[in-house]
Amino acid sequence: MGKTYERIDGRLRTFIEAQPLFFTATAPLSGDGTVNLSPKGLAGSFVVLDELTVAYLDFAGSTAETIAHLRENGRITLMWCAFQGPPNIVRVHGRGEPVFRDDRRFQELVGRFPAIDPAQHGLRAVIVVTAETVRDSCGYAVPFMAYEEDRDLHGRRFAREDDASLDAYFTKKEHIATSLDGLPGLPLPLPPSTV
Repeated sequence: MGKTYERIDGRLRTFIEAQPLFFTATAPLSGDGTVNLSPKGLAGSFVVLDELTVAYLDFAGSTAETIAHLRENGRITLMWCAFQGPPNIVRVHGRGEPVFRDDRRFQELVGRFPAIDPAQHGLRAVIVVTAETVRDSCGYAVPFMAYEEDRDLHGRRFAREDDASLDAYFTKKEHIATSLDGLPGLPLPLPPSTV
């Protein structure tokens, strides 16, 4: 049923780039820590950088669990599944790194996402993932669902923020600077945006 691949190319790349939704899974090293699973969307916020590297834009949200887990141990799994067309599930198991606004690579990475205006979404970081294992599986039990369009609520909510108000928003949220399990999350104060 499933197969392991050495790289993200051809059919696999075409499939994951066409999906409007994917999921990220991370966990702390602690055996009793909180496992995090997050849906990710917004057209244009995910790219394949090369055959073993992908990236996505990390926008303002209610927690920073993925960032905290990546800062602690780097482990991450990304998953895409076909809700339309032939059944398919693709997982990329790998090592992830949050690239923050004050990192010299940040501006160049953001330039790899030309279809989206990061200023409208409270961009916190670019998450870069290096694949260690790439697998697909059948997806026979995944239901058919139709994609209509992206919601505009996130962009409308965060487009009105500037760097100072965004930093204030992150500072007052309970699990942004520190994860649910007390791990360091998003570094605050938020560095000014360079994009």
